[in-house]
Amino acid sequence: MKILLPDKVLEVMTRFKENGALIYVVGGSVRDLILNREVKDWDFTTNLTPDEMKKLFPKNSFCENNFGTFSVVLKSGEIFEITTFRTEKNYSDSRHPDKVEWGKSLEEDVMRRDFTINAMAADTEGEVVDYYSGIDDLQKGIIKTVGEADLRFQEDGLRMIRAVRLASQLGFIIEENTFESIIRNAKLINKISGERIRDEIFKILLTNKPADGIKLLKNSGLLAEIMPETLKGVDMVQRGHHIFDVWNHNLEALNNCESIDPITRLASFLHDVGKPVVAKENGSENTFYNHEVVGSRIAVAIGKRLKLSNKELDQLFKLVRWHMFTTEDIQTDKAVRRFIRNVTPEYLNEMIALRRADRVGSGAKETSWRWEKFKERLVEVQKQPFAIKDLKINGVDVMTVLGIKPGRKVGEVLEKIFAQVEENPAMNERETLLKTLELFKPEN
Repeated sequence: MKILLPDKVLEVMTRFKENGALIYVVGGSVRDLILNREVKDWDFTTNLTPDEMKKLFPKNSFCENNFGTFSVVLKSGEIFEITTFRTEKNYSDSRHPDKVEWGKSLEEDVMRRDFTINAMAADTEGEVVDYYSGIDDLQKGIIKTVGEADLRFQEDGLRMIRAVRLASQLGFIIEENTFESIIRNAKLINKISGERIRDEIFKILLTNKPADGIKLLKNSGLLAEIMPETLKGVDMVQRGHHIFDVWNHNLEALNNCESIDPITRLASFLHDVGKPVVAKENGSENTFYNHEVVGSRIAVAIGKRLKLSNKELDQLFKLVRWHMFTTEDIQTDKAVRRFIRNVTPEYLNEMIALRRADRVGSGAKETSWRWEKFKERLVEVQKQPFAIKDLKINGVDVMTVLGIKPGRKVGEVLEKIFAQVEENPAMNERETLLKTLELFKPEN
C-alpha cells in the first residue's frame, strides 16, 4: 500500500535520503493517513543518531539529550520530532523502560510499539511497511497489541486506557485477547501518574460518543480503579422525570453535552455522582436531597486524583455544586444574580451546556418556555449592578460626603447601599446615590 505524503514531510525526509540515511514516517500519522483523518502530530524514525541529524539540520533543530527526540523546526514554526531506531528493555515500574538503546532496524523499532495500527511506517516513496498486519486490523476496525498483550500492558499500564481511547476515537472494537488482558491487568493503572491518566480521559471525553468509552472503561475494570465512585450509580433507580438509573443518566448527560470543554464534559458525567451516597427510600421512590453538595466534594476528590489544576478544580466544583438551580419565573432578580455569582459569569455558558445535557439525559425535552425565559433573564440581569464595583459611586465619594477617613466604615456603607441597589437597580444613578449617602451622616 502507498500513501500520499505532504510536501513539508517529503522535504525533511528527502534530506535524509540524499545523505544515504533511512527515515520513515511512523505510528499514528501513518494510521491517520490511511484512514483519511487529519494528522495532528508527525512522528519519524531514522537510523541516524541525534549528532548525525544535527549535521543535516545545523540551524533549525534542537535535541535535549542523547536518547531524546531530535526536533526539526520548519519555516512555518511547526516542529517535526524524529527519533533514532531504538529498543527498550524491562519495565520494572510498569511505566518506563529500565534501559533504552539505539536499535539497528525499523523492525526492531516498531516491535516496541503498543498496537498494530500504530506500528506501521512509510518510507520516502509513501510505501507502507507493515510488520504486524496493522492495515488488516484497520480494515477490520480492531485495536490489537503488538505481540503478547500482557507483556505490552505490563510494560506501560497507560496503554490499557490508550486502547479504550483509540477505540472511542476511531469507532473500533478492542480485539478479544487484548480486552481480556486489560481485565487481567487493570490494577496496573494504579502505577500510572494522574497526569497521564487525565490526558487520556480528556481525549475520551471529547470524542463524539464519550459514553461508549466510559462503558469500555467500566467493562474492562479500569473505571473501578480510576473513578470507583461513579459505579455506585449502576442500577440505582430514579423516579419522576428520569427514565434511566443514575449510572445511565450520567452517561446520557455526557453524550448530550455540547460543550467542548473537557472539564464541563467531566462535570456532566459526575454531576449526579453524589446521589448514591445520600439516597433514601421514600415509599416507592428514592430521594437524593443535597446530592449536589456531596457530589461536588466527590468530584473534586476525583479531580485531585487526575491532577487537575486549581482553576479546573474550581470549575468542576462549581458546575457540580450548582447544577440543581431552579428556572421558575417567580425568582427575583436578586436570586438570579446570586446564582450567577455562585457559578461565576466565566462558567455560565458551561453551566447552561451542563443543564441542557442533564435535561436531555433525563429523557426530558431539550428546552421549555421556562428554560428559555431563564436564559434570557441571565443575560438581562447581568446588565444590572452586579457587585459593589458596579455602583456609580465609590469609596472616595463615601469619604468625601461623610467626612471620614479610609477604614472599615467605608466598605460597610458601600455594602449597605449596594443592598438597596440590588432591590431597586434603578437607584444606580450617581446623583441618587450621593443623596442616599447623605442619610449615612451621623446626627449632630
